[in-house]
Amino acid sequence: MSRYKQDISPDRIDHVEERRRQWAIELPDVDTIGMAILGRARWITLRVRPSIEQVFARHDLDSGEFDVLSTLLRFGPPYRLRPTELFKSLMISSGGLTDRLARLEKAGLVERLPSDTDARSLLVQLTAAGRQLAETAFREDMLVEAELLAALSAEERAQLGNLLAKLASGLPGD
Repeated sequence: MSRYKQDISPDRIDHVEERRRQWAIELPDVDTIGMAILGRARWITLRVRPSIEQVFARHDLDSGEFDVLSTLLRFGPPYRLRPTELFKSLMISSGGLTDRLARLEKAGLVERLPSDTDARSLLVQLTAAGRQLAETAFREDMLVEAELLAALSAEERAQLGNLLAKLASGLPGD
């Protein structure tokens, strides 16, 4: 007995639903709801990424550089973190962070300052220009993302956000 349930109206069939229909015929005992959710999540991510990347490119940033600037900004005044706090928050290697910091420092968007508590350590801080750029790019990014979600009502966006948060909290890892 197939555990496949059509959850899309016939006029809204997408590539994932077509694959689910094919699997329902070939292996009707396999539940493909994971494909319906995770396959679409991946497809959506791949589709929206170029629009988001364009925001950063307009500001002469790549997404990794924006991540550093926005992380410093969202942590609030004095917009300063230790490199280890930064790379843990960004989920990247320390080497990857070092390259990003060098580019951002050269551009005058961050500065490295000595730590008051550890003379062997440097802190990374947004410059005034870095703070302004991070805020401008973030605001623009949020507008683009809101436009990308315009097919959903406010209630649907909230519901989807809550469901994704629930799913994320049930997955292994950080």
